[in-house]
Amino acid sequence: MHIHFIIHESYEGPGALAQWVETRGHKKSETHLYRGEQLAQVMDFDLLIILGGPQSPQTTVLQCAYFDVQREVDFIAKSIVAGKAVLGICLGAQLIGEALGAKFETSPNKEIGYFPITLTAEGKANPLLQHFQSKEVVGHWHNDMPGITEHAKILAYSEGCPRQIVAYGEWVYGFQCHLEFTQESVQGLIESAFDNTLLNSEKWVQQPSDILKKNTQTMNNLQFQFLDDLLTRYKHQ
Repeated sequence: MHIHFIIHESYEGPGALAQWVETRGHKKSETHLYRGEQLAQVMDFDLLIILGGPQSPQTTVLQCAYFDVQREVDFIAKSIVAGKAVLGICLGAQLIGEALGAKFETSPNKEIGYFPITLTAEGKANPLLQHFQSKEVVGHWHNDMPGITEHAKILAYSEGCPRQIVAYGEWVYGFQCHLEFTQESVQGLIESAFDNTLLNSEKWVQQPSDILKKNTQTMNNLQFQFLDDLLTRYKHQ
């Protein structure tokens, strides 16, 4: 299968998903927007993965010259219409909502670190989350959350944010949380994007030293199994 990544920043890459692509023998292609690369002209991929970034769907090209939100939202919408499997992570999840006509919202809380998410009844019934426990500790790094369409299903929430995993369609999912984090990838985020002033003002923000101690293998495996099952079902549709 061909996996295509949209990467907004050098310090917020695929993380453990690069290992998943390699071990499964998938083909990988990437668009690095921060390098000025343009979105793919040919949609020859099976799965589109839109990663996170410090931008929001309200960020303008004057604020960030390489982030053209309308162009990216249009690309995501075309991918969905073309029947591609689509996974959005953090900002990527918010952009999926925008592509489907659902405006993103500010999360009730900022979350940075590792905190539990809880599956909803819809989440427990979803076949792609059968390997999840009712509660799983996963990574977080966000201020906002994805919008909800009329037919979207919220599959998981946290105490800090009511929209952690959203099913927008059979092949289209948004993860506000970060199951792709590794200790190495989080190191880059902390060095480039951590705001120390949040430590005294936000309940759901952990110390960088505590974040770096976390072994991520369990949640990485949860993401790997989700994607394995998604692509198996996609391939046999």
